[in-house]
Amino acid sequence: MSTEIRDLVSRHYSLKVKKIDRLEGFGSENYKISSDAGTFVLKFYRADQDTYLRELLEAENLYLQKLGRERKGFFPIPQEDKSRDCLSYSESKQKYFRLLTFLEGELFAEVEHSDGLLRSYGKAVGEMNAKAFGFRHIATETRKFEWDLNKFELSRECIRFIENLADRKLVEYYFLKNKEHVQPKLEQLRKCVIHGDVNSRNVVTKNGEVSGIFDFGDINYTALINELAIAATYGLFGKEDIIGAAAKIVEGYHEVCPLDEIEIEVLYWLIATRASINVCQAAKIKHEGRNSEYSQITVKPAWDVLTRWIRINPLRFEDAIRTSVGYGSRISSSIAPDIEKRSRHTSKALSLQFSEPIKMTGAAFQYMYDASGKTYLDCYNNIPQVGHCHPHVVEAGQRAMAQLNTNTRYLNDFYNEYAENLLEKFPENLTKVFFVNSGSAASDLAIRLAMAHTAQQGIVVMEHGYHGNTRVGIDISHYKYNRKGGTGKSDAILEAEIPDTYKGRFRNNDGTAGRQYAQSTISKLNDGGMKPAAFIAEPIVGCGGQIPLAKDYLKELYPFIREQGGVCISDEVQTGFGRLGKYFWGFGMHDVVPDIVVIGKPMGNGHPLAAVVTTDEIAESFETGMEFFSSFGGNPVSCAIGQAVLDVLDEEKLPENAKTVGVYLLELLEELVGKYEVCGDARGEGLFLGLELVIDEKSKKPNRELASLVQNKLKKQGIMVGTDGPFVNVIKVKPPICFTKENADELARAIHVIIRGVL
Repeated sequence: MSTEIRDLVSRHYSLKVKKIDRLEGFGSENYKISSDAGTFVLKFYRADQDTYLRELLEAENLYLQKLGRERKGFFPIPQEDKSRDCLSYSESKQKYFRLLTFLEGELFAEVEHSDGLLRSYGKAVGEMNAKAFGFRHIATETRKFEWDLNKFELSRECIRFIENLADRKLVEYYFLKNKEHVQPKLEQLRKCVIHGDVNSRNVVTKNGEVSGIFDFGDINYTALINELAIAATYGLFGKEDIIGAAAKIVEGYHEVCPLDEIEIEVLYWLIATRASINVCQAAKIKHEGRNSEYSQITVKPAWDVLTRWIRINPLRFEDAIRTSVGYGSRISSSIAPDIEKRSRHTSKALSLQFSEPIKMTGAAFQYMYDASGKTYLDCYNNIPQVGHCHPHVVEAGQRAMAQLNTNTRYLNDFYNEYAENLLEKFPENLTKVFFVNSGSAASDLAIRLAMAHTAQQGIVVMEHGYHGNTRVGIDISHYKYNRKGGTGKSDAILEAEIPDTYKGRFRNNDGTAGRQYAQSTISKLNDGGMKPAAFIAEPIVGCGGQIPLAKDYLKELYPFIREQGGVCISDEVQTGFGRLGKYFWGFGMHDVVPDIVVIGKPMGNGHPLAAVVTTDEIAESFETGMEFFSSFGGNPVSCAIGQAVLDVLDEEKLPENAKTVGVYLLELLEELVGKYEVCGDARGEGLFLGLELVIDEKSKKPNRELASLVQNKLKKQGIMVGTDGPFVNVIKVKPPICFTKENADELARAIHVIIRGVL
């Protein structure tokens, strides 16, 4: 090969070759030619790789020539020698080839990046764009280029080649956000022909400054801001402070090629788009067996940017960039107008979380973004089960809404498919489903079903249990009727003592305490002479303080309820859909099968969707001639979203993640219990956990003040948890179940630091 190249260079360019070195590259075959007349780069291009390859290469030459004419005060770019044919064709090789000057220097990717070098990098890119602005060529404007950020849809089909299913969602999310935040603004963005691949391996440096840019094979006509987004993406690789690094690059660019404000608005999303295209195209290349080392070299750092980018509030990034170039901040620190408006239009019965409320503006997976630019690790919202704004769920709803949305009086595939797939997640005797819009409506309906089936009126409820905001829901919720503002227990209600093995009457959780608590409830029923229509309880009592029902409690109590003609209801609104990890439904952890199951909250990942699942026999008892109808329950959009949630749970193996991360986090919380006397008990299953704070271990008296302090200090650090329990002294942890071990470490470490600082 070297002899053949030597002859070609000698024949076409009249150069005496001293040395030939193969250079890395993708899309072309590159050689460094050391000759008597200097150092050059010989590039070969396969003639069949693009229908309009020759036209594109000619456009590239013209682009380089324009930059060459504007070289005053400009850094070097590769130039062809005018005395030689700059673009030729080899019949034997079926390739085009050209000879360009070689740019000396160290690769930007291989040197330490000072603030000055980052600014120089941005300035070099800006100078190039400013000098080439206005260049037009038909080949660049008609190019169907999969690396063009405006044409990211061409890379969407490559998402399937990303091996880690959980990783795909990041790319899907950012492509979805590009459609939302960038595409509507495309017509307002300046356009020109850009380099298209100003990555850190196409830039050389000398003495702490950028000294040249090469490899113009990706030139394309697109939004000007895409050039800066591409450069910034690669400039962020390996940086600890990625916002600060981006700001330095932008400062340099803006100095010579001033940005419009609208371009700054889309920059956050375009950087994410470039990193997403990078990992997509690399995955495709790897899948096709073209294991080019060069094509994979940026994959790991691109994933690093994506996983860290999701933690950055887009408003914070935009504000930092605006400030760095002198446009000033748009963020207002005051939420007083929002509070005043809410107070004017809303009852005080609707409370706000925290004494200093948060105005949220966005969310992604386990992170939430507020109006001040702050990001929160969400350890608290158990409704977005598979993660806030999961793209698969969002797009499923969008597609269904664009196709059909109607009530259940019409047949449609959405309803039948989802009902069938949902019921497959239940034991075989639970065969019928009623769709509604909320867990409250589902609880209400469950009680109606129980009463219709049993012809009895009494309801056995759990102490501190909560089942909804309807009239019936409040009647069966000790957490509501027995607290401030409640009207007390109705005569049809019998309260079961919460089977708490930490501070309750019975504490031996080998099954002994569970049976004792159950017998206590049985005695109450026998003494009161009540014939129960139903017993309803959560497998883990959330409002009671994340208290798992004692072992064998349900196994002892369920048979007795049924002997009395009643039915057993499991409220899975908080514990269902894989949150408990090992158990898809909470009743599984107690080795029982209920007669009726209430589900909601995570069912639609935030979309109002809930249901009651029951047996054929109970469903038949409800068929009295009075129609059951829910205007929106089971509508096609809701069913499509519900199906998407099931798909994500299965595809991303999120229940398994809840198990693994839940075990890990519980161990971290148990370490706190072992270390600090005020940490009384750590409990729960999967990612439904509680840490009970006490005055001391001996008395187990609740420490509400400490719980409030921990919650609020965590909030200041950007971590959100809840507090609950009868005395509001339990830190509750119920995050989206895409929560990671790194998130668990962050939470446990923060609690540790807070408690250590208090004691």
